[in-house]
Amino acid sequence: MIELMSVRDALVQWLSDGLTGASFWQIVAYTLVVTHFTILGVTIFLHRAQAHRALDLGPVPAHFFRFWLWLTTGMVTKEFVAVHRKHHAKCETEEDPHSPQTRGLKALLLTGVELYRAEAQNKETIAKFGLGTPDDWIERNLYTRYSWQGVGLMLVINLALFGAIGATIWAIQMAWIPVWATGVINGIGHYWGYRNFEAQDASTNVSPWGILIGGEELHNNHHTYPTSAKFSVKPFEFDIGWGYIRAFEMLGWAKVRKTAPQMRMGEVKPVADKDTLEAIIANRYEVMAKYGRELKAACAVELARLKAQGEQHSARWAELKLAKRWLHRDADRIPSAYLAQIAGARAASPALDKLMLMREELRQLWTRTNVSAEQLVSDLQAWCRKAEESGIAELRAFAIGLRAVRV
Repeated sequence: MIELMSVRDALVQWLSDGLTGASFWQIVAYTLVVTHFTILGVTIFLHRAQAHRALDLGPVPAHFFRFWLWLTTGMVTKEFVAVHRKHHAKCETEEDPHSPQTRGLKALLLTGVELYRAEAQNKETIAKFGLGTPDDWIERNLYTRYSWQGVGLMLVINLALFGAIGATIWAIQMAWIPVWATGVINGIGHYWGYRNFEAQDASTNVSPWGILIGGEELHNNHHTYPTSAKFSVKPFEFDIGWGYIRAFEMLGWAKVRKTAPQMRMGEVKPVADKDTLEAIIANRYEVMAKYGRELKAACAVELARLKAQGEQHSARWAELKLAKRWLHRDADRIPSAYLAQIAGARAASPALDKLMLMREELRQLWTRTNVSAEQLVSDLQAWCRKAEESGIAELRAFAIGLRAVRV
């Protein structure tokens, strides 16, 4: 009887404290550390190294991340890589596995995991987009074959260490990637935030400080330069994942293949030349983002004028508000339902219409492939003259700034 009571007491003690007897704050710290390791595994190993080949990882971090992700996510490397590469290849189209632009933000936030799993079962996707991922013995016979046994082992470990509350820790670990990566990045990261670059998709930077999700918060930067190992591009941005990559480099555990080009501004040249053209083309997404800000500024001026006239509820006010949201996008990226209203805003404002026409002419510098470099330089010079003589202050300032762009 005494032995049974001792066993029962020991069991109760274990359920309460586990093997560690950790305090509440120690448990919180443990949870934050292990989920942070998982985020690093996803962003550094799965995303930057495997999906985009932005860096080469040495065997020490690569094997650690493979094992850790098996324990904490159950994701198969080839499946993640294939689904993610397809997302980039088909971004914001009906074939995109997880775009809030086509499926709705609510679907991404609530059912993003199901969307990922459904695409991961698509054999055509895996065969076409999953090339070059690990295919050694341990990948075939453990990580892929028994993908969910790892998370089961993680549950056992947590229960052993912390008792009953280990199940709660495990649940948080299991939800961490679906909530942050699938819901926030794949959802909000294509719906809301700021944009440094006028990339062809709707990607946004959710936050300039990429700490909580390992740098993935800088999603517009990533979609503009997907093969860059570094996601931060502006002085005020911070990518913690890049910090770890640099540390791995210093240890000889990683080699960065590529980072995003940096647009520099020098003295204004009297005339745009071949180097100016190369710099503009190399940094075209940032150039178009700057132009978009000038478009928005022109819309804001016109809106202020209408407000001063008491026309806040007029049809023209509504058209301009809509135009301010969409005119910085390429024509084929503007929803067809808005085209008539935007056309009305342009018709009512010669300056706005001029800005839009000049935007398309500027974009042709890198979309035309059937003309010589000399002709493109001549076209750029003509564009700058035309812009500076347009009588539109925003356009003139932008054109002068183009002549200062450096690679």
